[in-house]
Amino acid sequence: GKLLIKPAKKSVKALLTKVREIIKGNASVTQEALIQKLNPVIRGWTMYHRHVVAKASFSLIDSHIWHLLWNWARRRHPNKGARWVRKRYFQADGHRSWDFATKGSADSGTSRLRLFRAMTIPITRHVKIRGLATPFDPAWASYFSRRRTAKRSVKLFGATPWC
Repeated sequence: GKLLIKPAKKSVKALLTKVREIIKGNASVTQEALIQKLNPVIRGWTMYHRHVVAKASFSLIDSHIWHLLWNWARRRHPNKGARWVRKRYFQADGHRSWDFATKGSADSGTSRLRLFRAMTIPITRHVKIRGLATPFDPAWASYFSRRRTAKRSVKLFGATPWC
């Protein structure tokens, strides 16, 4: 009895096609360069769709991207085993054991760079404006100032330098 708005199949397919093209078009670049190209695309799409029922779609996208990256890593090292490839390209980070990330080293000054996962975006629902509220009525001024303050406090999720 509820209307559930989900990301369109066409939109999910377009994102996966774009990610696939980025990965195939950058077959010989470093892992760091590939992560830097993929992160804005994944983060932008998920931030756009974070207000709808999208957790299942986010999980599906992460799964497809993982398979594409696994194939990318295996293709780069045809004479190496799967365990070596996993150790080289996929790091353990807390409870995430297959995190596509670079190894940062303190002596060379490089920081750890990791692929952004769509599942890390929390679903935030849009809060509707009350039916009688109008920004031109001084009686509702405090209501709209509270809404503006709450909206400003929301930060872009995952916008840290290492993501």
